[in-house]
Amino acid sequence: MKSIARVLILMLCVAIAACDSQQAATPAATPPQTSQSPAPLGDDALLEDLERRTFQYFWDTANSDNGLVPDRYPSPSFSSIAAVGFGLTAYVIGAERGYITREQARDRTLVTLRFFANAKQGAQSTGVSGHQGFFYHFIDMKDGHRYRDTELSTVDTALLLGGMLTSQSYFDRAGEEEIVALVETIYGRVDWRWAQARAPLIAHGWKPEVGHLKYDWDGYSEAMLVYVLALASPTHSVAPDAWSAWTKTYPRSWGEWYGQQHLGFGPLFAHQYSHVWIDFRGIRDEYMRTKGFDYFENSRRAALAQQAYAIANPMGWKDYSAEIWGLTASDGPADTILDYKGQQRRFWTYAARGAPSPPSYDDGTLAPTAAAGSLPFAPEIVLPTLQAMHRRYGAAIYGQYGFIDSFNPSFQFDVPVQHGRRIGAQGWVNGDYLGIDQGPIVAMIENHRSELVWKLLRKNAHIRRGLRRAGFTGGWLAEVPTTATAPVKR
Repeated sequence: MKSIARVLILMLCVAIAACDSQQAATPAATPPQTSQSPAPLGDDALLEDLERRTFQYFWDTANSDNGLVPDRYPSPSFSSIAAVGFGLTAYVIGAERGYITREQARDRTLVTLRFFANAKQGAQSTGVSGHQGFFYHFIDMKDGHRYRDTELSTVDTALLLGGMLTSQSYFDRAGEEEIVALVETIYGRVDWRWAQARAPLIAHGWKPEVGHLKYDWDGYSEAMLVYVLALASPTHSVAPDAWSAWTKTYPRSWGEWYGQQHLGFGPLFAHQYSHVWIDFRGIRDEYMRTKGFDYFENSRRAALAQQAYAIANPMGWKDYSAEIWGLTASDGPADTILDYKGQQRRFWTYAARGAPSPPSYDDGTLAPTAAAGSLPFAPEIVLPTLQAMHRRYGAAIYGQYGFIDSFNPSFQFDVPVQHGRRIGAQGWVNGDYLGIDQGPIVAMIENHRSELVWKLLRKNAHIRRGLRRAGFTGGWLAEVPTTATAPVKR
C-alpha cells in the first residue's frame, strides 16, 4: 500500500472518531489554563516541567478501575489502546522520576494488564474487546468493548504491547511476578500469522463485517514495531521473510528532501513511535547496512528536513521558522477551503499533516509533539523550538498537561471551528490533549534524559529476538545483557 493511501485511511478513521468525540463534548471544551503565561524556564527545568505535566495526563485521565486511557481530554472520549501503551510506559517513568511511588505504578499496571488479560475476545461485532489476540483501535472507556465500527488494529495492538513489554522489563522484583506473567499471556495470545492475509506482509487490521482490511504494512512507516513483535512472538511468530518483504517496498520511500537523504514519511509520528521503545542507535538491518547509517539517524534527518521546510516556508504560513516547526497527525481547526493571502487553501480537522517528504499535508497547523517526540534525535534544534513555543504562545498552548495537541497561528478567519477556539492574533488553538501525542513527549524526553525506556527494552528477550530475526546486528544487540526479562518459551 502506498504511503498516501495509508495516510488517507488514518485521516478518515481518526477524523470520524474525533468528530464523534467532539459531538459528545460539552460546548467549547478547553484544557485547563493557568491565569498567566508560564514563567520562563531553562532547558533542564522546561524538560522536567513538561515531562511531569505530560505524565500527569495519563495518571489523571485513565480509568482507575480498568486502566483504560482516553483518546483525548477534556472532550469526553472512548479509549485508544495505543494511548494505553503509552500510559503503561509513562507509569514506569513516573515511578523512576518520583512522580508516583513504585507501588502506585505497579498497582495501576496490574489493573490495566488484568483487564486486557480477561477482556472478552471473539469474532462477533459487538460485546468484545478484540479477536485472535489483537484489540480494537478504540474501545469503550468503561466496559472496554469495541467502539462503534472501529477496526481491529495490528499497529495499535503493537503500541499497546510496547507499553506492556516496558512494564515487564521494569517490574522485576519479588512480588511483581504477576506483571511478567500477564504480559506473557497477552502477548502470546496475539496470532500474527492470522494477520498475514497476504503473506508474508502483515495486514493493517480486520473487521467482522468485511474480514481483513485490504491494505498491508508496506513502505517505510511506524510499522517497524509491528514486524519486530510479530517476528519475536513466542507462540505465533511470522517467518523472517516478512521483514525482507516489507523492506523491499522501501525504495519508494527513499529520497532527498531539503538536503536530507533518508527514508521519508511526511508526518513525524512514523519516525518516532517505534523509537519510543527500541533503541535503534548502532544497530542495522540489511537495508540500512546498504545505506551506511541506522534508523535513528534516519529519524534525525527527518526532523532536520522538517525544520528546513519550515524555514523555507513555501506556503507562506504564519510564524514558521527555524524555531517554530513540527508537522504530524493532529487535530486542526476546520474542514474547509478559505482564501489565505490571495490563494485558496484547504484546512482540515484531524489530518496526518506532514512535510517535506510525501505524503504532504500542510495547512499551517503545528503540533508540539512533532518536535518534542524528536528530542533524542536532534536536541540542538528541538530544545530551541520547545523554548520558543513555551515563550511565544504561553498559556494559550501550555497548560495543566503540558502542550495542547495543536495550534494554527495562520487560522485567523471568522468562521466556525470544529475543535478548540480562535484567540485573535494567535490564531486557532486546540481544545484537547491527545493521548497518542502525549505519549511520545513523555517517553522521548525521558529517553533523552536517561535512556530509561531504551535501557529496559534492550534487556527484553522478546525485543532482542525480534530484532535478530529481522537481521539486525551490531551495537548493543551484540552485547550480553546483565539480565534478560521474558525468557523464550519452548
